[in-house]
Amino acid sequence: MKKSVLSIVLVFALAAALLAGCGGAASPAAPVSTAAPAESTAPASAPAAQPVKLTVGATPAPHAEILELIAPELAQQGIELEITVFNDYLVPNAAVADGSLDANYFQHLPYLENYNAENGTSLVSAGGIHIEPLGIYPGRVASLDELADGAVIGIPNDPTNEGRALALLETLGYISIDPAAGLEAVPGDITENPHNLEFVELEAAQLPVTLPDVDFAIINGNYAVEAGLGDQVLATEGAESPYVNVVAVRSGDESRPEIQALVGALQSEEVRAFIEESYNGIVIPVF
Repeated sequence: MKKSVLSIVLVFALAAALLAGCGGAASPAAPVSTAAPAESTAPASAPAAQPVKLTVGATPAPHAEILELIAPELAQQGIELEITVFNDYLVPNAAVADGSLDANYFQHLPYLENYNAENGTSLVSAGGIHIEPLGIYPGRVASLDELADGAVIGIPNDPTNEGRALALLETLGYISIDPAAGLEAVPGDITENPHNLEFVELEAAQLPVTLPDVDFAIINGNYAVEAGLGDQVLATEGAESPYVNVVAVRSGDESRPEIQALVGALQSEEVRAFIEESYNGIVIPVF
């Protein structure tokens, strides 16, 4: 009996040993981590740069038209060009001076200098773009050959453009002006007026609409372009005119990258070609 019991115990022991050999050692349980997941070390993508807004005041033609042409080029440089159109010569400078605008593009340098002197401002030119030769346009009379004694001529009433208009008439031989008057001559500075010309002094923007009421009018190029008068001009200043239209900014702002980009775009070959093809010689690039 004892042998039988011992045999049974040995059988079970042997069976257990065989099972252990076939199954191999048990794999240890995977450790459970209680640490927080590690943060990614990959660099986060930078947010897209926002465009820089540049606000520029201009008269409708040719200035605003030229600015519209270069807007896509500036957009490619990250500059959003916002154009504010004005129909007079006073507000654009005041808006730059008080910070409402970053720049304006509508005036020649002598006008800007006169504005500073009269208003105590310190606006400066960031760059010259073009000349708009002042021209004589027909009103009630079709040709300068028909200019009669006592003819009525409309001229701009702002200081620099009035003197400029009289200088054009002097160049054409119709009047003589006291040299001491300089660029700001007025009708009272005329020393010789053999045709007894009469002058109607008006705001420059109003001159095109007064043509039916005068014999001739001397009109700034931008207002002539806007009124569709480009092919009617009878005589103009020469291309050597010192009245270069400029981009005006507050003193110190001319070095701002976006202002330099604006001037660079305005002085491009694309703009030169556009001016020469669009304005019948009454707008002349100077760059």
